[in-house]
Amino acid sequence: MDDVKTLPQSLRAIAGMQPARIAMRRKDYGIWHDITWEQYYENVRKVALGLHALGVKRNDHVSIVGENKPEWLYSAMGVMSLGAIFVGVYTTNPVAECEYVVGHSESVVFFCEDEEQFDKALAFRERTAHLKKIIVWDMEGLRHFTDPMLMSFEDLLNLGGKTDADNPELLEKIVAEGREDDIASIIYTSGTTGPPKGAMIAHKNYLWIGRQNEKITKMSADDETISFLPLNHVYEQIFDLMMHLRSGHIVNFTENTDTVMTDLRDVSPTLFHAVPRIWEKYHSAIVLKMADATWLKRKIFNAAFKIGAGYNTYKLAGKSIPAYLRFGYRLAYLAVFRKLKERLGFDRVRLGFSGAAPISHEILKFFQSIGIPIREGYGLTETTGITHISDEKHFKLGTVGRSLPGSEVRIAEDGEILIRHGGIFQGYFKDEEHTALALEGGWFHTGDVGEVDEEGYLKITDRKKDLIITAGGKNVAPQYIENLLKFSPYIADAVIIGDRRKFITALIVIDEENVIKYAQDHKVQYTTFASLTRTEEVVKLIAEEVDKVNRQIARVENIRKFRLLDKKLYTEDGEVTPTMKVKRKAINAQYGELIEEMYRGD
Repeated sequence: MDDVKTLPQSLRAIAGMQPARIAMRRKDYGIWHDITWEQYYENVRKVALGLHALGVKRNDHVSIVGENKPEWLYSAMGVMSLGAIFVGVYTTNPVAECEYVVGHSESVVFFCEDEEQFDKALAFRERTAHLKKIIVWDMEGLRHFTDPMLMSFEDLLNLGGKTDADNPELLEKIVAEGREDDIASIIYTSGTTGPPKGAMIAHKNYLWIGRQNEKITKMSADDETISFLPLNHVYEQIFDLMMHLRSGHIVNFTENTDTVMTDLRDVSPTLFHAVPRIWEKYHSAIVLKMADATWLKRKIFNAAFKIGAGYNTYKLAGKSIPAYLRFGYRLAYLAVFRKLKERLGFDRVRLGFSGAAPISHEILKFFQSIGIPIREGYGLTETTGITHISDEKHFKLGTVGRSLPGSEVRIAEDGEILIRHGGIFQGYFKDEEHTALALEGGWFHTGDVGEVDEEGYLKITDRKKDLIITAGGKNVAPQYIENLLKFSPYIADAVIIGDRRKFITALIVIDEENVIKYAQDHKVQYTTFASLTRTEEVVKLIAEEVDKVNRQIARVENIRKFRLLDKKLYTEDGEVTPTMKVKRKAINAQYGELIEEMYRGD
C-alpha cells in the first residue's frame, strides 16, 4: 500500500487484497445492503470507462452534487481513475452558488443525485460554457424527460461496461500512469469572507494524510464508520477516502440526513466523527431527557455522572486513579452509562471525533465522563483536513492535540499558526494572489491564532480576523464565549459583538426544539418561532443561560446585553456557510440596526 501513488491505485490494491470483504453498506427503505470491495472497484471501473467514452480526459474537471451514498464515491473515484479531477458541490447550495463552482472550475461533466439537483443544472447550464454532460444517479421524475445533455447513471455504467469489453486493458493502463503530483480534487472553501476559493488537493496530499493519521488513529478492516457529513467536505473525506483506502474499514451510508440517529443504533460503529453541532444536540437530548425523568432516575444518573466526572478528572490529568473511584466508575458504567450508550448507538464506539469547528470543552468533558471519549482535531481544507489530533491515550483538554508525525508548526509574531507538512494543498485554482498569500515564506498561513505548550499540544484561540479588540484595548476571543453559550441546551447559535465597542453583546438563536418543549412545559403562549423569541419567559430563560456563562469568564468578556434573533441562520440567506460557520460580516450587516440598538445610550 505504501508504494501506491494515487487514490485509484490504492483502491485497486485493497480490492485485490480483500475482494470479498465488505467495503460499504447502503440503506434503502430500511434495509441494509452490503457492497464488497470487488463490487466497489467494478462500479468505479465502469464509471471511469463510461466517462472515457464520453471524452473525459486527464486533468478535466467533473463536478458532483448529492447526498452521501456509494454513487458519490463511484463517481469521484471513477473521475480520478482517468487522471481527471473531481469537484464537490454542497446539496444545499442554491443555483447561483452551484453555478459559481461548476463554472469557475470549468467542469465538463456534472453528476447530480436527483431531479432537484438536475433542475439547478438546467437553470445555469447555458452560462457554463465547458459543461457538456449532466449525469443523474436517481432518474425518478426524469424517466420521460429527454435532453441531449441528460444521461442516467445506469446508462453511464452500461457504456463503461461495453467500453471495458472492447478494451479490457485500457483502464489498468490509465490508472498505472497516475502520478502522485496529479491533482485529485478541487475543494471549494466555505467562503466566510468572500467567494469560495478552490483548493487544489493532490493525490500525494491525500495519501500522506492517510499514512500519518494511521500512526495516531489505529484502524483496521474490522472498524465501522457512519457517513453522513457532506462528502464534498474534506472532514468526511478523511474517513471515506483517506482512511478507508488505508485500513479497509466498512463505511455505512445513512439512508438520509433525518435517519442518522436510527442508523447509528442499527450499525453501532466503532468510530464516530461529527461536527460540534451534532455533539451539542446529543448533549442537549441527554440533559433534557434526564430533566424529565423520575426523581429516582435523576438521582441515579446525577450520582453516576458525579463519579464519572471525578474519575475522568484524574484520568485527564494523567494521575493515578484511587481504587474506590475505579470501583465506583465501574459500577456507574454498568448501571447507567452502558445502557445510555446502547440507546444512542455508541455501545461499540471506542473513539469519537469532533472537527470542522471549535467545540465547547464542557461538551468534551461531559461525554468523557459518561464513557464516550471524544478527540478534537484541527485542520483546514488547505491542509487536506488534519494538522493536529490526539490518540486514544494521549489527550489534553483545551487543546486540539499534537501535530501529525512529519509536520512542522510555528507560531508567528502575531500569534498566527503556520504549518508545513505533506498534506499542504497545491494552491487555489485560478487564484495566484491568494495562493501566494496563503503560502508566503514556504509556510501555510492558517488564519488561526494559537499557542503550542511544552508537550507540543496546540491550543486554538480564535480566527485571526475574528478577534475582538474592545474600545478599551482588551482582546476578546469570540468563539470561546460562543461555545460556552452553545453548551446550553436552549441556545443553538450565538454571535459575539464588541469590536471597537465599550462592552460585549451577543445575538442569540434559540434551539427551536428544546425551547418549544420548555414553552409547552411552562404553558408559554406563542404562535410562531418569531413570537416565541419575544415571550418574556423565553427571554428570561436565555438571560439565565447568559448569566451562567458570564460567571465563567473575565469581567471584560461579560455579555452586557443580548438580543434573540427571530429566525434561524440559513445558508440560503448567506448567514452561515454549508458547514454552519457564521459569516460575521454578513451578520453584522444584516442585523446592524439591532446591534446599534444594544449600544444606544451607553
